[in-house]
Amino acid sequence: MTTKTDPITPPLVSVIIPNYNYARTLRLCLESVRAQSYPNIELIVVDDRSTDDSVQIAHEYGADVTVTPTNIGAPAARNLGAQGARGEVLFFLDSDVALAPDAVANAVGLLSGDPAVGGVCGTYDAEPLIRDSLVEEVRSLQLYAWIHGGQGDISTVYTALFAVRKDVWAEVGPFDPALRHSENADYGHRLSSRYRIVLSETVHGRHDHDDTLRVLLTKMFHRARMHIPLYLRRPDFSGGPTNGLRGWATLAALAAVLTAPLAVLAGPLAIALPVLLLVVSVVFDAGMYRLVVRHKGLWFGLYFTAVWFLVNVTVALAVFAGLGQWALSAHFRQTYDAPLAATPRSA
Repeated sequence: MTTKTDPITPPLVSVIIPNYNYARTLRLCLESVRAQSYPNIELIVVDDRSTDDSVQIAHEYGADVTVTPTNIGAPAARNLGAQGARGEVLFFLDSDVALAPDAVANAVGLLSGDPAVGGVCGTYDAEPLIRDSLVEEVRSLQLYAWIHGGQGDISTVYTALFAVRKDVWAEVGPFDPALRHSENADYGHRLSSRYRIVLSETVHGRHDHDDTLRVLLTKMFHRARMHIPLYLRRPDFSGGPTNGLRGWATLAALAAVLTAPLAVLAGPLAIALPVLLLVVSVVFDAGMYRLVVRHKGLWFGLYFTAVWFLVNVTVALAVFAGLGQWALSAHFRQTYDAPLAATPRSA
């Protein structure tokens, strides 16, 4: 006689979505969570005092909704969601990202397959969630090229698409709520000192990226500046100075701008130097530009090159601003002293 046994219930996953005035994309985000192939999901939305109808939308999808008393920022909102989460896995998802149907299942598989893996980050599709501008398409393709090219073990985390085991979260500590531009780097710094962080394209979704050049350049400047104390401490950190030629592309772009006045002072032949530096900047990240041309054609590739030249110049200026701030401010140098981290694990 055979005995019928119940199938093992998969671990509960708490999908935690911080949101502030993203009603336009929140519905698409929540639809993607409800359409997951993974069967055991707790849906948590932490609304950071939105003035649109985000809270109503979250209730429509049966989410456990918490509304913050004041606007506290995304890192603190994620922490608040994690405090009440019941899941064995915390899956942090930004409200402007729509998941592929198997994203949660694949993240759980990666976390359960190796106890050394403490966190899993996902990738973004090449197309934006909602197309609003050419700038948004530039950002989508740039992130697609960079993130897909960096699959495997990483030292940062992408908080818009990030899963972590609950026990690891308890050990490493929460996001630093004071770091609104670089909480991902801080958390990756703390987590990667204890566990592997895996970046995998099997966990992916569509992101509604920034759609104006002003917002894009502002964010890139602040993020690059805020990473300087960490890069000086850990040159091998993801995106740091020892990670390939990409950093040199930004410096070459700035050098092209600084040498351009030579054409006025020294004659037309002097224009060869800034042109050469511009070519060098492109060559240092040639794989990205080739991908863009394959996806969108030559004319969009030229537009992409012009926009990304401005981004590279902005990032280079941010690097020097960060170096200056690091030299002058002890508080800035201590940005990543990780006061929230617990005692390191014994060997």
